[in-house]
Amino acid sequence: MTVLDQLPQGSRAAIIRLRSLGDCVLTTPALALLKNARPDLTVGVAVEQRFRAVFEGNPAISQILAPTWLAIRKWKPTLCVNLHGGTRSQWMTALSGAKWRAGFANHNTTLAYNIKIPRAQKILGVQRTVHTAEHMASAFIALGVPLQDVPRAQLFASEPPVAGRYAVIHPFASAPDKQWRADRFCEVARYLDLWNIKPVFLAGPKDDFAPFKSHQIVRGSLDAAKALLSKAAVFVGNDSGPAHVAAAFGVPSVVLFGPSNHTIWGPWQTESEIVVAPEGLHQVSVSRVIAALERLRMFEEAHA
Repeated sequence: MTVLDQLPQGSRAAIIRLRSLGDCVLTTPALALLKNARPDLTVGVAVEQRFRAVFEGNPAISQILAPTWLAIRKWKPTLCVNLHGGTRSQWMTALSGAKWRAGFANHNTTLAYNIKIPRAQKILGVQRTVHTAEHMASAFIALGVPLQDVPRAQLFASEPPVAGRYAVIHPFASAPDKQWRADRFCEVARYLDLWNIKPVFLAGPKDDFAPFKSHQIVRGSLDAAKALLSKAAVFVGNDSGPAHVAAAFGVPSVVLFGPSNHTIWGPWQTESEIVVAPEGLHQVSVSRVIAALERLRMFEEAHA
């Protein structure tokens, strides 16, 4: 008998997913699987304030919890699943008060768990490298969700601030070696203009948008980013959180990968072209990215 089989009707399940943007987005397919398997469960997600917009409006989630052990304990879950794995989340799990406390067996410390989840490959019955969305979902399959395909991520957004046919370009990343040159993104924007697709640059509150000031720029909150990405005709950007947001809305995407593993972090369940440059993104030419965009346009025309 699985853990989910043993949970009483109407139980509360606390899911710990503190950060970051991509990880939070790629947790939503797993939450959908859990809710489909046990629609009676009341599911709460503990997440940092800056990423709570990922989970807002999601019908699979009943409560967004503060990222503290006390908030979880006061919520009185029967099941607590730690998808984060760091020291802070370990303490949150240990002090949750939940009868079942689950986390991956490969986390640095597993003393908080009385349910230790094996490797995703074993759960899914595969030998290949698995995507992060599959990895997250495997935790719930191990707990009793039926084995099945992992769906697209689920995000919900307001109306976009831009009208008409537009492309979103995200030229920023978490590290310099994950970031393509600004002037080359501007050259891509010129090509998009020639194709009558308005280029719109997406920037966070702390990003330096000066190199792109001759173009329309949308910057601000995660809610604003979701709204903009939700209706984009295409996404072009570095390996970063907004690429996962675009994929969640089914936006055709060109994503540039330097040191990261694109098999693990590529766009999930959307039409995409991945530009891989293990030698460094400085080696990626504009023509290579334009060719990837052309292939996406051919796909769109074939399925119009």
